Amino acid sequence: MKKTAFIGLGIMGSKMAANMIKKGTPLTVYNRTKGPAEELVKLGAVSAESGFDAVRDADIVFSMLSNPAVVKEVFWGAAGWLSAMKRGAIWVDCSTVNPSFSREAAGEAAKFGIRFIDAPVAGSKLAAENAEIVFAAGGSEEDIREIEPYCRQMGQKIMHIGETGQGSAYKMLVNAMLAQSMVVFGETVLLGEKMGISRDFLLEVLPNLPVIAPFTKAKTEMIKTGNYDVQFPLEHMYKDLHLAALSAFEHDQPVYMANLAKEIYAGAANSGMGRMDFSAVFSYLEGKQRK
Repeated sequence: MKKTAFIGLGIMGSKMAANMIKKGTPLTVYNRTKGPAEELVKLGAVSAESGFDAVRDADIVFSMLSNPAVVKEVFWGAAGWLSAMKRGAIWVDCSTVNPSFSREAAGEAAKFGIRFIDAPVAGSKLAAENAEIVFAAGGSEEDIREIEPYCRQMGQKIMHIGETGQGSAYKMLVNAMLAQSMVVFGETVLLGEKMGISRDFLLEVLPNLPVIAPFTKAKTEMIKTGNYDVQFPLEHMYKDLHLAALSAFEHDQPVYMANLAKEIYAGAANSGMGRMDFSAVFSYLEGKQRK
């Protein structure tokens, strides 16, 4: 059993780490706010006093942080956590970041003799809780085989997408489709209502049609009740669309609809919906319709 650490115990990270502990992996955890770590200590984790303490003796370090800026702030440079990791260890970044950032992270890790894998996950809070997430990994096939048993404690499977950065690239595509599909569904329901069809009927029937993204069925209760209990924060979806637009610019590839969706999520975030589930974009669109 390798010494393992988990950094970042937010909505997803806390559930992922809990599943590792429940499957018998001794785990050292660290989070900048203590509450989530204390909950995992009750399950058997060791809570480190700092990120340096968490990674120092680890063979494998998983991180699940909110955005590239945070990852860079805590891991980079002579004063970053990479400097405390032992040579030959593996850093598995599960954060949703842009592919060019993952390649930059790999280069930074190599300066300290650390192996790097980008392995963002597909799935929301409930999937993480039930160990049903899917990892999309970029990096060395040998390194990915080494972390696979631990990933399977947290999820259904790990897909090797390709070289470093390709896991992040795949996750970006998934989230871009997810974000746009939610906007399309919301606009469709609101148009149907304007044409005299009841919302209850539309929310019951539309998600079962083959032309609709299947995940929308799970969002209908939120729309019915107006209770957008966060599964995937809207502000993170806005961030992911921004990173998709940045990557499109880097590759000279227009993404007309993704950029439009980004501006819609930006408006929703700026109106105070950032910490709600991303399906709250429906409520934002509804409010705009009333004006």
